[in-house]
Amino acid sequence: MQNRSIPRFKQRLSSQDAEILAIAALTFLAAEPERLERFVALSGLTPENLRAAAATPGFLAAVLDHLCSDELLLLAFAANGEHDPAMIEEARTILSPPPTEA
Repeated sequence: MQNRSIPRFKQRLSSQDAEILAIAALTFLAAEPERLERFVALSGLTPENLRAAAATPGFLAAVLDHLCSDELLLLAFAANGEHDPAMIEEARTILSPPPTEA
């Protein structure tokens, strides 16, 4: 029997993996001023409070939300980092799981 490796996108991500991917996404956004400006504008942040916001819970999830809301941006990031878009969606889910009902 042939030994087959599981494709990257089929492996479960840990929360640490999801955070690392979100940080890579933020770095990707920051590499192009237009991308970063759009993220800042749509998120309601300002360049002055972006650094402080980055330290708050939910920020990394917001980065991935932004990325996933724009298919072209998502695909550009995925191609740039050789990530499967499904893996990015999984990271987004990990960092912002749906609310549970009490």
